[in-house]
Amino acid sequence: MMVALIDSGLGLLSTTGWLRHLAPDLDLLLLLDPDGAPWGSRTASFVTDRLFAAARSAVERGAEAIVVPCNTATVTAIDALRGSCEPRVPVIGTVPAVKPAAAAGQGIAVWATVRTTASAYQDRLIADFANGRPVARVACPGLAEAIDHGDMAAATEAITDAAERTPRNCRSVVLGCTHYPLVAPEILQYLPTGTTLYDSAEAVARRTLQRLDRTTTSHSTTGSIDVLLSGRPGNLPAGAHAYPVGRALAAAARVPRDILITAATRVPMNEPAI
Repeated sequence: MMVALIDSGLGLLSTTGWLRHLAPDLDLLLLLDPDGAPWGSRTASFVTDRLFAAARSAVERGAEAIVVPCNTATVTAIDALRGSCEPRVPVIGTVPAVKPAAAAGQGIAVWATVRTTASAYQDRLIADFANGRPVARVACPGLAEAIDHGDMAAATEAITDAAERTPRNCRSVVLGCTHYPLVAPEILQYLPTGTTLYDSAEAVARRTLQRLDRTTTSHSTTGSIDVLLSGRPGNLPAGAHAYPVGRALAAAARVPRDILITAATRVPMNEPAI
């Protein structure tokens, strides 16, 4: 069984890692778009076109489910993609973990790309699930791009800037871009002690298995991991090797849990995935 994951860059690594951990027998097809990256600063029509092109390629190669581990692509075009692919091929999207963060009863901030931060979708998500709590919207320009390049100096600069703009009472910080969990330990260094990060990668992976009716998985076999770069066969970009999960996936190994989650990062088990 093949599952395809689509993102412009390395934001798909965390969800891919969880799928590899939970169901190592699955064949995984990773579709990145280096020619069009980053999607976080692109127009809605551009993101939609690139997402649909990748999805068509995935279906042609035999994908039985499509995962969009990208907040920008999800808020921009997930409904249209579902209309095109379902019910034959289930489509699983990703949304920021506002609801579980609100349930913690602390001040909330959402770190996201410029496009996701400005989206009506995020506004609706906050209105529906923040339980009336004020939510600080913190755009993080340049952070996803730095992560894609494995440029930790640039990532640290972007993290420092975002942390300075995050109200000190916000002890629940939602990682509203799927790239950001890759630098969760670095983010925590610049936020007050006791801050909890909320990430949705595990929830999306588990939701994918539910949609495939995979209540049990085989750990006796290891599936393949194939990569397409803007439609061309290739390998994970060099930047992926800056992160433990990227190195594990590049080696086509099973991904251990301890490199997917830090002790101060809360990963909601059941949501948010759509």
